[in-house]
Amino acid sequence: MPERTLLTVNTGSSSLKAAVFDAGDLTDRHLTAQVEHIGHESTLQVTNGAGDELSNEPILVKDHGEALAALIDWLRRNEELESLVAIGHRLVHGGPEYSEPHPIDDAMVTAIEHLIPFAPNHLPQALVAIAATRRAFPELPQVACFDTAFHRTMPPVAQRYPLPPEFEHDGVIRYGFHGLSYASIVEQLGDDIPLRTIVAHLGNGASMAALRDGKSVDTTMGFTPLGGLMMGTRPGDLDPGLMLYLLQQTGRTIDEVAALVTNQAGLRGVSQRSADMKTLLDREGDDPQVAAALELYVYLARKQLGSLQAVLGGVDLLVFTGGVGEHAAPIRERIARDFAFAGIDIDPAQNSENATAISYENASTRVMVLPSNEERMIARDTVRLIAREEPA
Repeated sequence: MPERTLLTVNTGSSSLKAAVFDAGDLTDRHLTAQVEHIGHESTLQVTNGAGDELSNEPILVKDHGEALAALIDWLRRNEELESLVAIGHRLVHGGPEYSEPHPIDDAMVTAIEHLIPFAPNHLPQALVAIAATRRAFPELPQVACFDTAFHRTMPPVAQRYPLPPEFEHDGVIRYGFHGLSYASIVEQLGDDIPLRTIVAHLGNGASMAALRDGKSVDTTMGFTPLGGLMMGTRPGDLDPGLMLYLLQQTGRTIDEVAALVTNQAGLRGVSQRSADMKTLLDREGDDPQVAAALELYVYLARKQLGSLQAVLGGVDLLVFTGGVGEHAAPIRERIARDFAFAGIDIDPAQNSENATAISYENASTRVMVLPSNEERMIARDTVRLIAREEPA
């Protein structure tokens, strides 16, 4: 057991991920835990740093607070919290105020509560988890790490919507998301990161970001995590007039339209089968609707990839990450196809093996597959912040 440990908490809309790190060596992830399908029949899964399963027990929890309480109880019963020194939380949205990690206190919690309308499908769960850990560990420092913070380096023109100024003053700007994932890729590349990099974070949620010297200059998501690329259950960019049509002409309520664009669109909506990429690829040859969904997914991703190259004036490195980006070789190949004019040329053999480097050696633009590690970013930022906060 490490002498000093750190707990990270990462809440999804219906899931909870957590990890215990050695606070003195963040390359050592001591434990990993997750609870999926919160509010339904859930399972608490815990593995050690070597990947050995320590727990796979069914639990019945109604919200993220109960899920976290069940996890904390397991850790305490197994004497895994005796050396805990701090807790770091991932928050999807920090609004215009939070551009870097911040100590969690009552004032910050109140500020985040006011941001719930900005991310109603994510922030309430994170706040429930924060309340649970503050009750369980009132003496420990806790830190909020924001997904939007990474993109606060975008120039004003990339943050602005073509709306009257009062909306911008009220915080209606393009924030961008998946920031901890992008930060993880930048850290892994280190000094090897080139001038112009595009990172494609493709998972159930999906976005791309244009980086100049490792800093975000544009990204596909905007005010909420609903925009940009077509995703598992989210549509990505839609004509604002379409939203008005749905509300004014189809008889749908605001809640029904919100459910449509959050859970019933994207790959699931178009395919009418599934949001899971592997399932869809397996059925593509036998189901025209599935084939249509994948064709649209790739088409829209290629448009966004092209637009970010226009922002950067070209691309030196393309990185795929996220569950789809790391494992769906056919999707990577289709997105990158016909970008030879940009120097992108994928080696089919390397791509099929999910190798780290999947472009030909002589290609002018490198293409890589890298796993993002959001939990490590939470741990890193938490350790750095508490070190600054501690008295000399």
